[in-house]
This record gives sequence, structure tokens and C-alpha cells, in this order.
Amino acid sequence: MRVVDEIRLAQHAGPKRFSTVVQLIETLDGSARFVRFSYSTDGVGRRGPVTLRAKDVERLRAALALRPEFQAALDLCSPGGGAAA
Repeated sequence: MRVVDEIRLAQHAGPKRFSTVVQLIETLDGSARFVRFSYSTDGVGRRGPVTLRAKDVERLRAALALRPEFQAALDLCSPGGGAAA
């Protein structure tokens, strides 16, 4: 897999600081694309649940508006949309 594009959303919960990381990834031969969600604390990538507040979803939407390929991969509202391979 290779990362095609990445969006980082800085977040906080009280004193805790972290980033949600949304990556557009594809197979090495380019035949399939996927979207990966993770989070990062202290610059280290983590797996686990990712929680986005409404304002974070709006920030993600704004970032996606500038990235048509990424936006298309996350298009869950239209028939046939999404990153299914």
C-alpha cells in the first residue's frame, strides 16, 4: 500500500492534544483505493477508535473540498460512491 494523500485534523480533549489522520491509500499497482482513519499522539500513529466532533467533521469536509480524488473516495451519499474496490 502507498499513501496517496493525507489530512490531519488537530484536536484536543481538555489538556490532551492529538490529531485524527485520514489517509487515501492505494495498492501498489493502483488497482484499488481505500480510506484509513487513525489518530496520532505525540507524533506517533495509533490504531483504535476515532471520534470526530461536528466541528471536526466540518473541517474534514472543508479539507476534502480541496482534494477531489480524496472526496470521491469518501463520497458515501451518492449511489456507487465510496472507496469500495
